Amino acid sequence: MNRLAGRRTGFSLGSNVKAHTKGIWMWCVPHPHQPGHTLVLLDTEGLGDVEKGDTKNDAWIFVLAVLLSSTLIYNSKGTIDRQALENLHYVLTLAERVKLTKSPGQSGAQPPTATGLAAFFPTFVWAVRDFTLQLEADGKELSEDEYLENALELRGGSSPEAERYDRLRECIRQFFPERRCFVFDQPASKKDLPHLEELPDDRMDPEFLRQLEKFCSYIWERSQPKSIPGGCNITGQMLGTLAVTYVDAIQSGAVPCLESAVTALAELHNSAAVREAAALYRELLEQRAELPVETAEELQELHERCQRETLQLFAERAITDDVERFRAELLRQVEAARRQFCSRDEEASHEMCRGVLQELSRETEQCIKDGGYFVPGGHQLFLGDQQALVERYRALPGKGVKADAVLQEFLQSKEPLSMSICSTDRALREKDELIKGLQAQNVKAEQEREAERKREAEKLRQMQDRVHGYEKAKQEWEAERKREAEKLQQTKDGAHCSEEEAPRLRKRLLEDKEKKSHSEGGHSGGGFQKQDSRRNWAGVIIPVLGSAFVLS
Repeated sequence: MNRLAGRRTGFSLGSNVKAHTKGIWMWCVPHPHQPGHTLVLLDTEGLGDVEKGDTKNDAWIFVLAVLLSSTLIYNSKGTIDRQALENLHYVLTLAERVKLTKSPGQSGAQPPTATGLAAFFPTFVWAVRDFTLQLEADGKELSEDEYLENALELRGGSSPEAERYDRLRECIRQFFPERRCFVFDQPASKKDLPHLEELPDDRMDPEFLRQLEKFCSYIWERSQPKSIPGGCNITGQMLGTLAVTYVDAIQSGAVPCLESAVTALAELHNSAAVREAAALYRELLEQRAELPVETAEELQELHERCQRETLQLFAERAITDDVERFRAELLRQVEAARRQFCSRDEEASHEMCRGVLQELSRETEQCIKDGGYFVPGGHQLFLGDQQALVERYRALPGKGVKADAVLQEFLQSKEPLSMSICSTDRALREKDELIKGLQAQNVKAEQEREAERKREAEKLRQMQDRVHGYEKAKQEWEAERKREAEKLQQTKDGAHCSEEEAPRLRKRLLEDKEKKSHSEGGHSGGGFQKQDSRRNWAGVIIPVLGSAFVLS
C-alpha cells in the first residue's frame, strides 16, 4: 500500500495475525498516472484477529471496504487454500448486509441478487504474499489469474463442509465477476522483515520487486474511478458522504442500502450542483454585462447564453439520472436571479436616463427661470427646445431598457409647465393683438387728423391765395386807375386839338376799347402787342381827347 502511494513508509506494517491497523485508514495522494485524479488508499484492520471475539466488526469493515472502493485488494499469506477462503466467509453474508433498493411503501429492502450487487461491487484483486509454490498444474504453467480461477472452481461433494466451501467460491465468483491475482515472493530475508520500511531496494528480493512493480502498474493504470449507480464518478466529498451514510446505517442497526445512499448522496451533491450552477449564472451576468444593458433583446440574449453554460455545468456536476427535480430548482433559481438582475438593470437604466435628461434640460430649466418662455410665441419656442432635447436624448447610447419609459415620465412631468406656458402665451398674444388693434386705431385716427390738418391748411392756403390775388388785383386796379388818371390829366393839360377833331377821336377811342376788350377775352398774346401799339398812339391822342373833353 505504501508503494502504491509512491512512498516507503506510511501505513503501519504488521507481520503477525494480530490486527495492526484499527478500523479503516485513508490516505489520499495525487494519482501518479491520471492528472486531475486522486488515488485514495483505504487500509483496513486485518481480518481474523484472534483477540477479537465479535466477528461482526470484521464483517462490517469488509462491507464498508467493498462499498467504498473501486478495486478491492484482499491479501493473504502463503497460498489460496481453504483457510484463505474461510477468511473470506464475509462474502457469504454480503447479500444480507447490503441492499439494492427499498420496497415501495415499506421500510424494509428487497433482498438483492448476487448479479444485481455485482454491478456495483469493485474489481477483486487477490494478493498472495510470501508465495512459495510453483505456478503450474498437471505439468502446465499457470498464470496468476488462472491460479485464482482454479482455486475458485467448484469442488462438489455432499458434505456440509464441501457445500459451504463451494457456496463461498460461488459467491466470490458471482459478487466479483472481474477478478485478478498477484503473487509475491518473500520480500527479504526473515531477519529483515521487521524492518522492511527502512530496507533499501538492493537488499530486497529482485523477483519481489518485479512482482511489486507489476502489481502497482496494474492498480495505477487499470483501476477505474469510483462511481455510483448511473455511472457518475464520485469526488472526495462524495466519498466522505457515502462513508458517513453507510456508517450511520450500520450504527443504527440498519442495513446499508445502495439506493438510499445514492439518493442521499444525490440530494447533497445535486443540491450543491444547483448552488454552484446558480452562482455561476450570477457570476456570468456580472462579468459579461455592464449595467445598464442597452436593450431588452441584448439582455435576453445574455441570459440565454449564461443559462446554457449554467445548465451545462449542472449536467457535468449532477449525479444519477433522476435530476429533473434539481434541474427545475436550478431553473427556478436562475429565473429568480434573472429577475433580480433585470430589476437592477432597470434601476441602473432609470438612474442613467434621469441623469441624462437632467443634464440635457439644464439650459431649458434656466430659460424657464429667466422667463424666456413666458413671452408671446414662448410656447412654440418651448416645444421646439423640448423636441431638440428629445432628439439629443435618443441619439445618446447606453441608456438601457428604461430609456423610453423615463422619457415619457419626463415629458409627462413637463405637461403642466407646457400648459402654463401655453396659457401665458395665449394671454400675451391676445393682449398683443389688442395693443396692435389699439395702435392701428390710433394710427388711423392720427392719419385722419393729419389729413384733416392738410385739408384745413389747403383751404387756408387757397383763401390766402385768393386774398393775396384780390389785394394784388386791387393794387393793379388802383395802379391802373392812377395811371389812367395821370394820363387823363396829361391829356387835359396838353390837349390842343380842335373841336372838329373831337368826335372823330372819340369814335376811334371807343373802337380801340372794343378791340381791347375783344383781345383780352381770347387773344392775350397779340392783345398786348396791339395794346402797346395803341398806347403808342394813345399818348398822342389823349391830350387831344382831353382837349376835346374840356371843350365839350
